[in-house]
Amino acid sequence: MQHPDKNMHLQNNNYYLGGVKLSDVANEFGTPVYVYDASIMTDQFNKLKSAFKDVDVKIKYACKALTNIAVMKHFKNLGAELDAVSIEEVLLGLHAGFLPHQILFTPNCVSIDEIKKAAELNVIINIDNISILEQFGHLYGNAYPVCIRINPHIEAGGHQHIQTGHIDSKFGISIYQMRHVQRVIEANNIKIIGLHMHTGSDILDSNVFLQGAELLFDAAQNFPELEFIDFGSGFKVGYKDEDVTTDIDELGKTLSERFHSFCDEYGRKLELWFEPGKFLVSEAGILLVKVNVLKPTMATVFAGVDSGQNHLIRPMFYDAYHSIVNISNPEGTKRIYTVVGYICETDTLARDRKINEIHEGDILAIKNAGAYGYTMSNNYNSRMRPPEVFIVDGKAHLIRKRETLDDLLRNQVSVEAMVLENSNV
Repeated sequence: MQHPDKNMHLQNNNYYLGGVKLSDVANEFGTPVYVYDASIMTDQFNKLKSAFKDVDVKIKYACKALTNIAVMKHFKNLGAELDAVSIEEVLLGLHAGFLPHQILFTPNCVSIDEIKKAAELNVIINIDNISILEQFGHLYGNAYPVCIRINPHIEAGGHQHIQTGHIDSKFGISIYQMRHVQRVIEANNIKIIGLHMHTGSDILDSNVFLQGAELLFDAAQNFPELEFIDFGSGFKVGYKDEDVTTDIDELGKTLSERFHSFCDEYGRKLELWFEPGKFLVSEAGILLVKVNVLKPTMATVFAGVDSGQNHLIRPMFYDAYHSIVNISNPEGTKRIYTVVGYICETDTLARDRKINEIHEGDILAIKNAGAYGYTMSNNYNSRMRPPEVFIVDGKAHLIRKRETLDDLLRNQVSVEAMVLENSNV
């Protein structure tokens, strides 16, 4: 059982996260504000490392989930390495202190120019289509070892937008194209040091991993110089109290045993890699928002807050469920509300939820907001993005300032001079 300070919990009629009173965070930094608990991230990382303690495992933090430099440095200090999906994420990773050989670059549908930039930075490159593999071979031959991403044609659970291994997915090279891949590799003398797959998110059944593992193990026999096999991630985290989550310990036991036997068949020990993102940071994050207005209609009571899909798009994009707690009225009678944002668009954050009675001015905590919250936020309606606060060792630290109007204007170019010049013609 976790120490109570490592979860949002109620104590003396106040909600705490990481030992810090959430109402104090809202008062000090304003709302809306993203709040992250470092201790939960640490627990999740250690849980995964412990489950695979019997193999040579490397945990590559999938930073697309949360790219704040402070968070990336936290995982680096824990011993994690990095999974990046854009050249910008690679540059952020280097800025955070990761060494090039600790960064796996797994882009999708990018140009060869972006691949070349990654090669200049000397990171590990994961290639997910035959065209780029061929172009890469023409440029580098065997002088730059790479990994290839395979689409296993296995459907994971969850929303269709988070499934990446099915037959219609744009991700990876089809497992049925391996003969073609072999010809490209041989023709260009490309050295393959890793095989990678990622079936998507919200995988409950360890058999999904094992099914994919067998495909990779079979394909691996055609690549004699492998150093690692990367199983991606997709571990299911809980968004509701009754949610069933991935049994990490069971997966660790069964997959580790099979991996050992594969390495015996292969003839030498390889490294086992994972790329968790949501698993590491989702439960560590909370979005605090303030209720602007209560708006009863003929059918619904809306609680309108000072945030919306511009800050947390997952409910509208993925139909994602996020628990909501009224931290201002922890003992109030539960009533039914639909929580909506202040965007001129349908931006429902939660529909028909039982929440302790809400009053205008109350602070609501939206849970499981650590992954794909801030990183998918935007400036729609010219709204500014919120600050981020990191709780470390019982203290709240500002790790990103709230945006201002200057941030919205910074990259806009004035046309006043052009207009004046044209008017004088």
